[in-house]
Amino acid sequence: MMMTRSALVQREHHWCLQLNGWCTYRAVRLYFKAVSRLGDGVFWYAMMAVLAVFGGEEGLHAAAHMAVVGGIAAILYRRMKGFFRRARPCHRDPAVRAWVAPLDEFSFPSGHTLHAVSFTLVALAHYPGFAVWLIPFTASIAVSRVFLGVHYPSDVLAATSIGATLAGIALWVVPGVSLLG
Repeated sequence: MMMTRSALVQREHHWCLQLNGWCTYRAVRLYFKAVSRLGDGVFWYAMMAVLAVFGGEEGLHAAAHMAVVGGIAAILYRRMKGFFRRARPCHRDPAVRAWVAPLDEFSFPSGHTLHAVSFTLVALAHYPGFAVWLIPFTASIAVSRVFLGVHYPSDVLAATSIGATLAGIALWVVPGVSLLG
């Protein structure tokens, strides 16, 4: 049975309210705020710097690859936000509380998620052993955006797809680097 657009919007809004309510618990709120703050770029830039400085030629190559992908992701998500101009859940409904200050006005797509997914996939192509901590960290960044009231689940899902596509193209273009080993 196919749902109507209205039913999908209502269901997504319901999920926003439910997940956002979990942040009334201090531990949940602090965890997602910390993860989200690291996802602002702090973690990724630090990782690129460490790889470039201590990773030899491969680390420098990985950091440069991530930096280029990050720049393209920034341009892409900013243009998409300006085009779609979707109001954030916390701006649309006062019952959805923004537990962090949004970095910009619009919600679609999630820039945090788009960057986290694209950075993670490129990093894993260079350093597959990082998967054990990068995958949970990236998933936490993605879901934090809904819990914190600044994104809808569809913002995060779309950003995941866009980030994966962008990383796939970046890996296809650079010879000798692949997630397939």
